[in-house]
Amino acid sequence: MELLSNAPAYAAVPDKYVFPPEKRPSVLLDDATSDVALPVIDLHGAALSDHHHQVAAEIIRAGKEFGFFQVVNHGVAEGVVRGFREAAAELFALPAEEKMPYCSEDQSRPFRLASSTSYDRSQTRYWRDYLKLTCHPVSEELVRHWPAKPATFRSSLAEYAAAVHDLAQTLLSLVAEGLGLPGGFFAGDLSGGDTQMNVNYYPPCPDPSVTLGLLPHCDRHLLTVLSQGDVAGLQAKHCGRWLLVRPVPGAFVINFGHQMEIVTNGVLASVEHRAVTNSAAARMSVATLVMPTMDCRIGPAPEMVSEASPARFRSFVFNEFMQAYGAAAASREDALESFRIDRSPSATA
Repeated sequence: MELLSNAPAYAAVPDKYVFPPEKRPSVLLDDATSDVALPVIDLHGAALSDHHHQVAAEIIRAGKEFGFFQVVNHGVAEGVVRGFREAAAELFALPAEEKMPYCSEDQSRPFRLASSTSYDRSQTRYWRDYLKLTCHPVSEELVRHWPAKPATFRSSLAEYAAAVHDLAQTLLSLVAEGLGLPGGFFAGDLSGGDTQMNVNYYPPCPDPSVTLGLLPHCDRHLLTVLSQGDVAGLQAKHCGRWLLVRPVPGAFVINFGHQMEIVTNGVLASVEHRAVTNSAAARMSVATLVMPTMDCRIGPAPEMVSEASPARFRSFVFNEFMQAYGAAAASREDALESFRIDRSPSATA
């Protein structure tokens, strides 16, 4: 398997990474001058009884407007984040022969390293290497699948995964409160699947205008907690424009997946996002993906359905959605189409 992290610096983008003109970032409604910024929410107030409801309301407001927001004072120690990011960066920097045992296209493996192809199943490749792994709940059996080199990888990942899991549960509790749902609504099967992690590595690109790190897509699961470091590259779609998510020191970027949109009956939508490259510096992001159990039954929460707001989605088992998402090649509308309830006049005639 050919990895970008093993390749010498390119003077030009190889043909297999060059996207068709209509899919290049320069023509996809870019607005690099936009002064719109994602909300930054201070979670310190969530621990204070007199500010708890305010923080929950801020999250819902940000979710409704953007589908994305950043959180600070989130309780995950700076050293924990830095420790795992450094260990992951060391893994990508290992000699090719030491990484090869982990390279695989087998999606059933609990840890694998790969260089990605595009969601639309063309032969055009993203400008990205990635680690894809199961990270929580942590067990001795799971840890055995993680690399033993670098020496700090296993211990730093276990610590990071546990801390981010706690943060995700706090956020889900605040979402429930902000929507008027029971406090433990998202606990159990809705967020109890094996937590997945994507560690994305984007090396410097000689011509960022002709390729992408990731095509526009929405996430299939419930909630994403992203550490993007200090190099920008994530863009979220807002009002037909691509907004650059500018790094905030110490912050996590949060976004909602398709399951959140369905459970909230469309109140909190899953928003398209993508990754662009740059020519100056390597970028690494760590995405922690909270998802339901495969046999979890999902549908709009009864509290989110009314005569004025009838159910927009049918009930289904999460594994069914996973299969539909793969068949839809991550297209937002195609992934949701088979789960929508058609309430047009022609459907009831």
